[in-house]
Amino acid sequence: LTDGIVRARYRDSRQEASFLEPGKVYAFDIDVAATANTFLPGHRLRLEISSSNFPWYDRNLNTGEHPAFGTRWQVSEQTVHHSADWASYVEVPVIQKIAGK
Repeated sequence: LTDGIVRARYRDSRQEASFLEPGKVYAFDIDVAATANTFLPGHRLRLEISSSNFPWYDRNLNTGEHPAFGTRWQVSEQTVHHSADWASYVEVPVIQKIAGK
């Protein structure tokens, strides 16, 4: 339906890069493009998390190198934490249809 992106190195500021430390938990607030859809009973939502969405967005080498000029690639793994200490959620606003409108 829609997508959103946050490059991890710019999660705190779009001007200054701050790289991730392996094994450390980080919070990401990812805003997605506005959209609308009718969900009928039985419909489901799927959320996909990835370190890249090339060619829609700049490639991600997962090395910290510049995306346009870097030459090394590295496989990455994303972990979504969901516990009392690290609550993850997807916020989906719901607008109910008003009868006769």
